[in-house]
Amino acid sequence: MPVLNRISIAPVKGLRLLHPDAVDLDASGIPTDRRFFLVGERDELVDATDHGKLLGVVPDYEPEHERLRLVFPDATVVEGPADRLGSPVVTDVYGRPAEGRRLVGPFDVALSELAGRPIGIVRADRDGTAQDAHALTVVSRASVRDLGVRGGRGEDLDARRFRINLEVEGTEPYEEDTWARRPVRIGDATIRVLGQIPRCVVTTLEPDTGEKDFATLTVIARYRPRIGGRGGLPFGMYAEVARPGTVRVGDEVEPVSATRAGRTAAGGR
Repeated sequence: MPVLNRISIAPVKGLRLLHPDAVDLDASGIPTDRRFFLVGERDELVDATDHGKLLGVVPDYEPEHERLRLVFPDATVVEGPADRLGSPVVTDVYGRPAEGRRLVGPFDVALSELAGRPIGIVRADRDGTAQDAHALTVVSRASVRDLGVRGGRGEDLDARRFRINLEVEGTEPYEEDTWARRPVRIGDATIRVLGQIPRCVVTTLEPDTGEKDFATLTVIARYRPRIGGRGGLPFGMYAEVARPGTVRVGDEVEPVSATRAGRTAAGGR
């Protein structure tokens, strides 16, 4: 039986990932995931695609105390309230408007100095707003290992470069693609797997330093058909939450057949 191998969240979209042992899933996905995002001086979205050094910044968000702490690559620590908000912002996030308010505090100066351009943090008005397209993402470790072997890196390619929420161990390579349009039980929750994720150049970056270290897209293009024939290069799957609940590292991951899903729904009416 496949199991949940790792959970990844980014409290601040574009900064280093964190790996909690357990999270609660709701309609927004993982509520604290991408709760904050980075913008430039014209309120445009900023991420590690153009500023790989941002991946070296480790965020520590405490929602119970509303505190945000950023640890920079040189060990400098910048922290302050996470609910002291300023002017409203509307930012285009891959074709969708994300509404929020600028976070007031010491963060802008430190991030701007690191990136060499003006950068601010925005707190989204609604959880899930700053997700790229859907609430959750899923990938299998077997798929990542296969990609690493095909690209000459062996089986130790770091899956964090894909910034996927839920990593699954114990499947065949790309088995997660076959879960499209199916419910999948994980722990107390059920997710519904949707379609393939089109990948961008951030996947070519080493996930701790932001340095380009693997030709991810070139390798994928050698053996994976584009989405819809002319779309992006696929790796990993989008998902949504069908039944809220808690998921933990080590939980069994159980795809549910269409027949069983229909029986479950009928029994619940």
